[in-house]
Amino acid sequence: MQERNAWSMNGFLGIIVIAALIAGTVFSFINQQFIVGGICLIIAITLGSGITLVQPNQSVVVIFLGKYMGTIRREGIVITVPFSIRRTISLRVRNFNSKRLKVNDVNGNPIEIAAVIVFKVVDAAKAVFDVDRYEQFVEIQSETAIRAVATKYPYDTFENVELTLRGNAEEVSNELTVELQERLKVAGVKVIEARLTHLAYSTEIAQAMLQRQQADAIIAARRKIVEGAVGMVQDAIERLEKQDIVDLDEERRVAMINNLLVAIVSDNGAQPVINTGTLYQ
Repeated sequence: MQERNAWSMNGFLGIIVIAALIAGTVFSFINQQFIVGGICLIIAITLGSGITLVQPNQSVVVIFLGKYMGTIRREGIVITVPFSIRRTISLRVRNFNSKRLKVNDVNGNPIEIAAVIVFKVVDAAKAVFDVDRYEQFVEIQSETAIRAVATKYPYDTFENVELTLRGNAEEVSNELTVELQERLKVAGVKVIEARLTHLAYSTEIAQAMLQRQQADAIIAARRKIVEGAVGMVQDAIERLEKQDIVDLDEERRVAMINNLLVAIVSDNGAQPVINTGTLYQ
C-alpha cells in the first residue's frame, strides 16, 4: 500500500456552491419547479457529505465503498469524495515509554531495561491498511526490539574490550533506533530517536552483582597499580645505573626492586628503615 493524494476541492468554495444550490432549491420549490429543485437539493447534499476538516499535522484517509481513494494532507476545510469514510491519522511527533522489561544480557544475567521511543507517522495509508491498530503495533514491536538489543551485550565489564549496555549508551541507542526502524517501516512509522530510560540488574541478583562489580573494580585497580609500579621501578633502576649513582649486583637489584614495589603497591604509606652505618667490633 502506497500513500497517494485523494481528490479534494477548496472547502470555502464548496460551501459557497452548496449555499447557492440550497438557494436554487428554495427558489425552484417556490416557483413549483420541483424537478429542478430536487436535483439542486441532491447535489447540495452530495457535496455536503464530503465536507472534511483537516487540522495541522494531520492527514485524512479517504475510503469509498471499501476502496482506498487517497489521503488528504492539506489543512483547513476541504470537500472530498462524497459519502466516503474518512479516518484521521495524526502526523505529530509522539513519545512512547516502554514498560520495564526483565531480560537476560549476553552473559545470562537478568536485568531490567526500559526505553523511550520518539516516532511519527509518515505514511498514513500504511498505518491504516498494512497493520491493525498501528499504535499497538508500535508498542509491541518496540518491546521486541528492546529485548533483541539487550540480549546482544553484557550489562557491564571492566576490561573495556566490548560494548556494554551501561558504558555505551549512545551506541546501544543508535542500534535500537535502527532495529526499530526496520520493524516499524511496514506501518509507515519513522523512528526519530530511541533512548534507554532505565537499566539495572534484576532485584534477585542486584546485591550479588554489586559485590561482583566491587571485586572486579578492585582487581582492575590493582592491575593498573601493578602495571604502573613495574614501570616506575624499571625506570628508577635504569636511571640509577645509567647515571652511575650506584652499582648493583643481582642480589641488591632484587632487594631494591622488592622494596620499591612494596612501597608503591602498598595500601598504607611505607615506613622506611634508615641505615646509619655498620658497627664493627
